[in-house]
Amino acid sequence: MTRLIVVSNRVALPRDRSARAGGLAVGVLSALKRSGGIWFGWSGETSESPAPQPKVMKSGGITYATIDFTAEEFDAYYNGYCNSTLWPLLHYRLGLVEHSRQHQDAYMRINARFADHLAAMVRPGDVIWIHDYQLMMLPGELRLRGLRNRIGFFLHIPLPGPEIFCALPAHKQLMGSLAECDLVGFQTESDLRAFRDYAQYESGGSLRPDGAIEMFGRRLRAGAFPIGIDVEEMKSLAAEAEGDEEVRRLAHSISSRQLVIGVDRLDYSKGILNRIDAVGELLTTRPDYRNRITFVQIAAPSRIDVARYKKLRREIEGCAGRVNGKHAEIDWVPVRYLNRVFPRRQLAGFYRVARVGLVTPLRDGMNLVAKEYVAAQKPNDPGVLVLSRFAGAARELKGALIVNPFDQVEMAEALDQALRMPLTERQDRWRKLMGALQRNDLATWSDSFLDTLNTSERAAA
Repeated sequence: MTRLIVVSNRVALPRDRSARAGGLAVGVLSALKRSGGIWFGWSGETSESPAPQPKVMKSGGITYATIDFTAEEFDAYYNGYCNSTLWPLLHYRLGLVEHSRQHQDAYMRINARFADHLAAMVRPGDVIWIHDYQLMMLPGELRLRGLRNRIGFFLHIPLPGPEIFCALPAHKQLMGSLAECDLVGFQTESDLRAFRDYAQYESGGSLRPDGAIEMFGRRLRAGAFPIGIDVEEMKSLAAEAEGDEEVRRLAHSISSRQLVIGVDRLDYSKGILNRIDAVGELLTTRPDYRNRITFVQIAAPSRIDVARYKKLRREIEGCAGRVNGKHAEIDWVPVRYLNRVFPRRQLAGFYRVARVGLVTPLRDGMNLVAKEYVAAQKPNDPGVLVLSRFAGAARELKGALIVNPFDQVEMAEALDQALRMPLTERQDRWRKLMGALQRNDLATWSDSFLDTLNTSERAAA
């Protein structure tokens, strides 16, 4: 049986796996459990002298292999190139891009080290599935080491068009590496179009009538494979969590008010500041909502060593304080901001009691919070999803209220519409949304990508 080799920046080890496991971890585990294989990546730890060989453990038919970084490598590769250069660039934020050749070189070295370790593990016939922007140089490095296995790469975050991507000094190296894949996958048709545009207009390549792409002297396939969620799991978690203490406390504290909820990782791409301002706009233009709604924004800490994220946290706290200072009453504050992590089960319970899910990123590859919010709702009394047009999920979730997150007035109007929406319309929209989730769940995503990879014509040498 063909082994699957999954490679990602982080590995969700069995002993560390929490109820917070996200889409990548859940989807990867589902695929690995079916075929068996190896999950390889960084351990999440730094060491003064990393071991020359990966640490290996086995569980449930899966081999987990991890390596450490030095603190200096972590800072230059992860905090530096991955999150201060690639992350803002790929989220269309050129003004936030910080680039240094030192960080770029560290990124190249780490990708080369991944390839060194993988080359020693891979057998002929193994299928290699590489994940996300931290490892864009890995396909090319594997080919340099003589591997002729099928290689697939999936980008979980957006890909901007060439006019933005080419601002990256190493854009040719990264795209040349992706050209060494047999299949490159993206979240949306928009991301796929950006990749095709690069192939045609920057690499001097072409699009073949059979759908293949030629670039940098290679032939490969690319497609859109929007990631889904485990719908039944989220439904069960939400129903079970209704009795949890934290969920009961939230419901009791809201009392007869309507709950609006936002759940994100703390990041400037998520549009949290714009969202809080939209709540303030609603309360200013519709003062009848005072003491009738509560907005809870949960923002899990992220990249706490990066100065920009420390600054963002202060800005969000200040923004929430301004809205509360203007609109709060002696027994009510409109915005509750929590900068902490909650288990997935509790979040599912929070979603279930929220009348509105406010998911308004400025740019997002997919955004699984939107899908989880929908799956967690009560069928007989569902809430309403307000969703940014710039989230990949907006292409599928047509039953949501779609908004421009840069337009506070439009977001405030959508909140008003959601809060006033009659039950029959909420139910109709929810059924439409659930249909989309069930047609393209997490298993569909991984199966579709791997089936396409396994049946693709091999890339030209």
